[in-house]
Amino acid sequence: MTTETVAAEAPMPTAGAPLHPNQFALLRQRRFGPFFWTQFAGAANDNLFKFAFTVMVTYQLQVAWMPPAMAGLVIGALFILPYLLFSATSGQLADKHDKRSLILFVKWLEIGIMVLAAWGFFHAQVPVLLACTFLMGLHSTLFGPVKFAYLPQHLDERELTGGNGMVEMGTFVAILLGQVAGGLLVDIPAIGPQAVGFACIALAVLGRLVAQAIPASPASAPGLRINWNPFSETWRNLKLAHGNIVVFRSLLGISWMWFFGAVFLSQFPSFAKEVLHGNAQVASLLLVVFSVGIGAGSLMCEMLSRRHVEIGLVPVGAIGMTVFAVDLYFASRGLPPAANLTLGQFVAISAHWRVMADLALLSLFAGLYSVPMYALIQLRAQPTHRARIIAANNILNALFMIGSSVIAGALLAAGASIPQIFLLVGIANALVASYIFLLVPEYLIRFTAWVLTRIVYRFRVRGDEQIPVAGAAVLACNHVSFVDAALLMAASPRPIYFVMDHRIFRQPVLGLLFRLARAIPIAPQKEDPAVYEAAFARAAQVLREGDLLAIFPEGAITKDGQLQPFKGGIMKVLETARTEGVQPPVIPMALTNLWGSFFSRIEQGTAMVRPFRRGMFNRVGLNVGAPLPAAQVQPEVLQQKVAQLLAA
Repeated sequence: MTTETVAAEAPMPTAGAPLHPNQFALLRQRRFGPFFWTQFAGAANDNLFKFAFTVMVTYQLQVAWMPPAMAGLVIGALFILPYLLFSATSGQLADKHDKRSLILFVKWLEIGIMVLAAWGFFHAQVPVLLACTFLMGLHSTLFGPVKFAYLPQHLDERELTGGNGMVEMGTFVAILLGQVAGGLLVDIPAIGPQAVGFACIALAVLGRLVAQAIPASPASAPGLRINWNPFSETWRNLKLAHGNIVVFRSLLGISWMWFFGAVFLSQFPSFAKEVLHGNAQVASLLLVVFSVGIGAGSLMCEMLSRRHVEIGLVPVGAIGMTVFAVDLYFASRGLPPAANLTLGQFVAISAHWRVMADLALLSLFAGLYSVPMYALIQLRAQPTHRARIIAANNILNALFMIGSSVIAGALLAAGASIPQIFLLVGIANALVASYIFLLVPEYLIRFTAWVLTRIVYRFRVRGDEQIPVAGAAVLACNHVSFVDAALLMAASPRPIYFVMDHRIFRQPVLGLLFRLARAIPIAPQKEDPAVYEAAFARAAQVLREGDLLAIFPEGAITKDGQLQPFKGGIMKVLETARTEGVQPPVIPMALTNLWGSFFSRIEQGTAMVRPFRRGMFNRVGLNVGAPLPAAQVQPEVLQQKVAQLLAA
């Protein structure tokens, strides 16, 4: 991968985009606000239509060929079928055409479908409404790749997590409001179906009007030739996604989250009735709690990630999902039997509050789990293929959700209770997440760095906008402690390859961490010439491939807390890179207030003794300076720049 390729893969922020204090301020900006409300209206309309239709055929109509018990399954299957059939085609269309034009087309299509659906509601034509269910699934299939490929085209790296969090929150709130509105409208005496029809048309028209303000979003691959064969193109999309192993494993991780969530969502009605002994209002309460939890977790991602794509949150989310899924099993065991509790009666029983807390926290951690994965895929996927990668994700999501229905049904048929299914899914989540994190160690590395900078230390970064989100660069930093590398990892939105003294790899825990991070061991030339030369060759390769390389020019951890003279190793790195045709900028950095903490040396040159010698939650910092052109770098000049940053 060349430097130019990596640069092309970076998200393209809107030129001159104003700074904003938080993710909610994006709603006031044209590049995000109209898009957000367009997707919000579409998701609400999907669910208003589906839920009203389900209620109507379950309670109000007698359809001999579709018994009420099968209605929900048939409607859900018809809605998800287009994801399997047409996701590959929709991904190609989103890469080939301007995304604004596609969104407008999809919204016109939605209006046409909803006009037909209104006729079906007016005349109680179940076959017509089933056809509209399939067509609304097609509408969502066309919109999905456009939606997630749009965001990185208009948001920069520091906005991507917040933008995804807003979209994820908005989607679940729209689902909730759509289902509530659908249930209330269809139940209006005498005019319920007509009210649903008019509401669906109104939402579709509103979404089309708002979409008019969405800015132009040029095609990423205008010369792409469409392959209309959905089966061969689906296979090609999956192979395309597999080309970037981190992206592909993230697709699997997101699909697993949909498997996990689908198990809970599909079992809420039965769980409320058979286990919690509540009525339909209690089932609705569970949906509200779940949706609010997902939304809260999604919104928390920007704050917890410090406005970067922070995949260290993914293991945090996975841990929480398992802990509270397992606790939900214990919380729902042995509840006193009751007869069809109303909502007020249900919330008056204290044992039920633990159930609701487990459900809220479980879904909150699911939000923490999914949003960084979506942002990572958008950041790392090549722009010319981004929509097709998202299409591959939609295909996998659909397959995993179908699999969740089959497996949950098989477990119920085998005699498992609903709480037991929740327990098994919670345990399976721990196993699946561990497997993914072992396959992609970057998640565990970033998790370690996240814990270190939020729990062990209070870490503040100044000037992190100087760290490039694309292209090769050399990061040159003072060396104060055994965790300097982890602190730099936490400050960078991209992976960093470190050139490190080979002796640190002998440390039991840190050595494993640095091996997982694919750090480059280096030894003095006199001690081991082969390791010495191999280190510089590998460093040049990292820069040639457009990645970040970090080096500690002092050559060793300081023994007295003072900045040591910089050695010539960085010059050899730049010289070797120059022979490979790469002249990366060098970015000076300074770690501050780290000397004297647990991981730094103290008297007699020892480290990692007396854990609380400076108390807890020590304030430490990283100051990042402006990049220096490679041609201007000399050890003395670079040392002076780092010294200035230390004094800042």
